[in-house]
This record gives sequence, C-alpha cells and structure tokens, in this order.
Amino acid sequence: MLRFVAGLGVGVVSVLVPLYQSEMAPKWIRGTLVCAYQLAITAGLLLAAIVNILTESKDNRNAFRIPLALQFVWAGILLLGLVLLPETPRYLIKRGRHTEAALSLSRLRRLDITHPALIEELAEIEANHEYELSLGPSTYHDVFLGSPHLGRRILTGCGLQMLQQLSGCNFIFYYGTTFFQRIGIRNPFVIQLITNIVNFVSTLPGMVLVESLGRRRLLMIGASGMAVCQLIVASVGTAIPESYIANVVLIVFVCCYLFFFAASWGPVVWVVTSEIYPLKVRAKSMSISTASNWLLNFAIAYGTPYLVGTQPGLNLQAKVFFIWGTFCVISLAFVWWLVYETSKISLEQIDEMYERVDHAWNSKSFQPSWSFQEMRDEGASASGIQLTEHEEARRRTGTSASTAESDTTMTEEDKIIAQLGDVDMSY
Repeated sequence: MLRFVAGLGVGVVSVLVPLYQSEMAPKWIRGTLVCAYQLAITAGLLLAAIVNILTESKDNRNAFRIPLALQFVWAGILLLGLVLLPETPRYLIKRGRHTEAALSLSRLRRLDITHPALIEELAEIEANHEYELSLGPSTYHDVFLGSPHLGRRILTGCGLQMLQQLSGCNFIFYYGTTFFQRIGIRNPFVIQLITNIVNFVSTLPGMVLVESLGRRRLLMIGASGMAVCQLIVASVGTAIPESYIANVVLIVFVCCYLFFFAASWGPVVWVVTSEIYPLKVRAKSMSISTASNWLLNFAIAYGTPYLVGTQPGLNLQAKVFFIWGTFCVISLAFVWWLVYETSKISLEQIDEMYERVDHAWNSKSFQPSWSFQEMRDEGASASGIQLTEHEEARRRTGTSASTAESDTTMTEEDKIIAQLGDVDMSY
C-alpha cells in the first residue's frame, strides 16, 4: 500500500513539476529551469546512493529505516515550497481568474502590476487562450485530433518519453552492476555510487547547452553519442566477452553513454514535452506523455531479466546493447522529423510555429510574426475563425467601439492598460 501511495505521488509530481516550471519561467531561461527538475532527480539518486553506503553495514532495522525516514525530509521540503509558491498565471487565465493571474505574474517577474512588459505578457497569454478556445474544445479527444496539429504534438511528446526509456538508461541503473562486477568491483553500493556520480555531474552541462545549442541539436547530438557508445559496448562484449580489457572498455563506454544521456535526453525530453502543448490541453497532454514514460520504464524493468537471463531467458548478455543502440539511432531520426525547436520563443509563440511551420527541420529559422492580441481585437483568428462576443469582451487594449461604454465596463486595471497602448515585448 505504501508503495502504491508513493508511486502515485511520484507520478503526479513528474507531471506537475516540469509543467509548473515551463509555465512560470521567462522564455530565455525556461529550458534551464526545467532541466533543474532532472538535476534534482539525479541529486536525489546520488544522495540515496551515499545513504545506502553509510547504512549497509548496519545489521539491524535501522539499515532500512534511516533511508526511508530521510524521504520524509525531502517530501516535507517540497510540500513547504508548494505552499509558498504562487499558482501559474496561465492556469489562472484558463480558470478565468484574471486579477489573480496578474498578481501571480507580477510576483514571478518581480515587476509592478502596471509595468508595461508585464501587462503585455499577460495580455498575450489571455489572447492566446481565447484563440485556442476558438479552435475547439479541450477534451481528451482533442488531445489527439484537435487543432493546431495537436495529434502531432502528442505523438512527439509520447515518442520522446518512450525513446528516452528505450535508449537503455534504466537498464544501466537497474542491471549495470553485472559489468562492474566483472572487473573486480564487487560491492553493488559502490557501483551504484559511480553511476549516480556520472549521472549527476553530466546533467550540469545540459542545463547550459539546452539554451545555447537548442533542444533539437542537443537531442540529436545526445542520440548520436548514445548510439555510438551502446553499439561499441555491444560489439566488444559480443566479440571478446571474457577479456578483462574488454570489460574495462565496456565500463568506460557505459559511463560515456551516461554522460550523453544525462546531458541531453535525460533533462531535455522533459523540457520539450512541457513546452509543446497549448494551454487548453497542456495538463492532459503532459499526463499522457508522462504515463508513456512510466509504462516503458515498467516494461523494461520487467522484461530485461528475460532478455539477458538464461533460465528462463534469451541469454543476450551484452548483445542487448544492440537493441538499445538501435533505438538510439531511431531516436536521432525521430528528433529530425518531429521535434520542433522551441528555445527562445514564448509558449504562446510555439502555437504560431506549429501553424506556420510544416516541417520540424525548418523550425530553427522560425520568427514569430503574429500577435494574438491583434488577432483578437480584429475579431478573427489566423485560420479565419471568428471569435465569440464573450471573447471580444475580453479585449485589454482599450480599442472598443464606444469610449463611454468602455468607461462603464472596464476595470481600473483595464483603464491603465488602455492608456499605455501598444508595448514592445522585446524585454
């Protein structure tokens, strides 16, 4: 029962944390902040490995009670932090709580609520949400078949999450101790510590490169590096399986694989899947793509003993790395064909990119040109869909047909915004 409750909590957190980070972060640092999610995971794994080493020699119940008790500390820190943090402005806009959204964005950006940049960002979020609603409802059916190109986006998110698992990362963490034992490292706790140190340290360059190289390029470089490492491990392990030197080579390239994974596919998959969905179905889409990650995680953990075992099993041994290497090659092709470059543009501008750019490999040169505010004020979407009268009433730029009417219907905040007029968003 405790494992079920813990699993439920981990599942919820794995959906909501990257979702929250992407919605509250400015576009110029959004990728790095979401990568911090993966960095925290690797830090937790490293701390767990250290605690296990410190408690392994105990021959009483404290050997398992201490590691379990320490989990409550981190859960308490997370709970306290969630109490202190504001709700995301985009969620509040979705719920129609516009005043609270303005206050939340003001707190996150550390700007006054009447600051022109903040007003412009909030107005664009509102206009984009109204535009999305004009294209259709936000049901699970629309997650797969909705517009603009929601089916392609959910395929991208689920594909990335599944290929992350099929790259062989958790095979290394779950069953990699066998290769370390072959070169004389018999203590499984030391093996766990080594892999987690490599995993943690290698996540740091990914946090920087995700913004400088971009999502697409970093994912392709990572997939290429992982494929080379996996295929070398498979080839050497199959050709000379009993050689000590060969086993040393295997360990070196396993660690190299972990470097490429932790610097690219480990964190960046969460970045992309938290960015590509429109606001109206973002939570639903994130839950589906994250579920595909955990489904493959379970399948690999459950099926791997049958792949590498002898009784019963296929006894693939090192040949199993041919499977992971093949999926890394598939991952490279998948990124080239389906993953759009989402760095340095806002979440709202990503919607525009999916409408205007037909092929993912052309997304790097995309330059935003639409303003959802202007589209709303003109009463039409880019697809020619007229906005409803209710959506028209949400205009925040003060361009109403009658000044007298606007004075009676607009709030004090709306009047301030109307007086500011058009504001440049280039901050």
